[in-house]
Amino acid sequence: MDIVDEIEQAHRELLNGERKVMTLRRRYDAEVEDVWDACTNAERLRRWFLPVTGDLRLGGTYQLEGNAGGEILRCEPPRLLTVSWLYGEDPGFSEVEVRLSSEGDGTLFELRHTADVPPDMWSGYGPGAVGVGWDLALLGLSLHLSGAPQIDENTFHQTPEGRRFITASSQAWGQAYAAAGGPPDQVAAAVAGTTAFYAPEEEQS
Repeated sequence: MDIVDEIEQAHRELLNGERKVMTLRRRYDAEVEDVWDACTNAERLRRWFLPVTGDLRLGGTYQLEGNAGGEILRCEPPRLLTVSWLYGEDPGFSEVEVRLSSEGDGTLFELRHTADVPPDMWSGYGPGAVGVGWDLALLGLSLHLSGAPQIDENTFHQTPEGRRFITASSQAWGQAYAAAGGPPDQVAAAVAGTTAFYAPEEEQS
């Protein structure tokens, strides 16, 4: 498959209020129970996302290796998972919710990330700051569920395919930003900043 086509499989929405609410929605050709297990089973999570440790049950805490951690706030197998999503010394409010529902012989996957975003970060990157990361995660889940080989996250951004994927993701989040009322100049700056962050130009020797 053309990995860049994965961008078009997802619908993106942004609620651009005091708190930012970003939603990704797409269909997977897998049963709800399989998608749920892939998202909550620590052994499977490490195959397509990140290694996770902690007390992985309702009310417990989790920590993703080198990334966010928090508390498991809601867990209603195999349909709903809500966690606090905290990263850094002063993360502010940040929650991630995953909802799964049956759609034909597949699963409708919806991820909603609600967060307080510092104004300087928002003005520099907009929703793509975390949106591109979620697109990369959903790509990993898609490859995992289909049995395809995973990308190498350390070098993907250096490959032509990876750069096309990241650029397309950043532009898609720019479109969601514009649809939510983002001024054109701020949208353009956010798309450029996000693309440069995730896929920086290689220095010429």
